[in-house]
Amino acid sequence: MKNIVSTPDAPRSIGPFSQAVKANGFVFVSGQVALDPATQKVIDGDVSAQTERTILNVKAILEAAGSGLDKVVRSGVYLRNMGDFAAMNAVYGRYFVADHPARTTIEVSRLPLDVSVEIDVVALA
Repeated sequence: MKNIVSTPDAPRSIGPFSQAVKANGFVFVSGQVALDPATQKVIDGDVSAQTERTILNVKAILEAAGSGLDKVVRSGVYLRNMGDFAAMNAVYGRYFVADHPARTTIEVSRLPLDVSVEIDVVALA
């Protein structure tokens, strides 16, 4: 059985996908970017600011699913420029401080809405 997760505290999906799906004891959060949930617009700022907004969006979705950042078991980070790794990692490290999830970080040529970072996660429900 799967349940669709949706919250107004995170940006609406910009395509035919759910914010997250809860299934078999896990929450699968779709890739999130630095959209302000109130305006549905990309925030101003560098990769640090964008990473912060992106993680806050992920956090809101996880909480709507009855989970949290402390239950993340895997994350995927997609950077437009690997030169931004240290700045992204510094913000990421403030939210994932212990029992770190497994993670992949990949440089990509382009991301939705031309943002600098996108993050998806899998968490325990």
